[in-house]
Amino acid sequence: MSTLDGKVALVTGGGRGIGRAIALALAGAGAAVVVTGRDMRKLEAVRAEIIAGGGAALALACDVADSDAVAAAFGQARSTLGPIDILVNNAGITASVKLADTDDATWERIMRVNASGPFFCCRAAVPDMIARGAGRIINIASYAALSGIPYSSAYSASKHALLGLTRSLALELARYGITANAICPGWVETDMVHNAVDTIVAKTGRSADAARASILALAGQPRMLAPEQVAAVALRLAGPAGANTSGQAITIE
Repeated sequence: MSTLDGKVALVTGGGRGIGRAIALALAGAGAAVVVTGRDMRKLEAVRAEIIAGGGAALALACDVADSDAVAAAFGQARSTLGPIDILVNNAGITASVKLADTDDATWERIMRVNASGPFFCCRAAVPDMIARGAGRIINIASYAALSGIPYSSAYSASKHALLGLTRSLALELARYGITANAICPGWVETDMVHNAVDTIVAKTGRSADAARASILALAGQPRMLAPEQVAAVALRLAGPAGANTSGQAITIE
C-alpha cells in the first residue's frame, strides 16, 4: 500500500516545473491528483503521464487570481475525485523591475496570483478538511519570503504574505488535524530562472552563464535546484511523516 492511497491532492500551477514534479511525486505515492493552471495543453500532458503510470488525475483550467474560477475548480474536483486532502499552492509569477518602475498593474497581478490565489484555494479546501479532521496545506514560497530579492519587491512581498498566511493557518487549524507549511527553495531550474537570465542578459549584456552565476551568488547557492528536490520535501509533508510538522518555513538551498 502506498503512503497516499485514497488521498486526493490538488496542485496549482501543475503543468510544468515544480508543480509538475510535485504532481508526479504525489501520484507516485498513490494520491489521485488534480492539476490546475492556465495552459491546458501542459496540464493534459501531466494528466496523461500520471494515468500512464497507473494513477488517477484530473486537469482543470483555473486562474488562481480569480476567486470564482477557484471555487468552480474545487467544486469540479470534489464532484469528480472527492474532497481535497492535500492542497499544494504552487502557482506563482514574478517580474524583475526596480521599485520606482513597478506600476500598479504589475504589483496587483503578482500579489493577486502569489498571495490572494493561495488564500482563495485554502478557503475552498479547508471546510472539507475540517469536516474530515485532517488535511495538508503546502505552500510553495521562496527564499524571498525570508530575505527578499532586489528588483523584485512585489514578488518578495507576495511571498512574505504567503508565509504569513501559512503560519496563521497552522495556528488556526491545528485543532482540526490540519497542517500548513511553506517550502522556501532558492533558485530552481524552471522557466522562472530562464526568464530571469534572459532579462539580465538583455539589460546588462552579460552572457547567460554570467547571469546565472550572478543570481546564484545573490541567493548564496552553489548550484540550481531541481524541481524534484522541492517535490521530495512536499511529498514528505503530505505523507504520514509530515503529521507533526506545521507552521514551518522549510528552506532548500
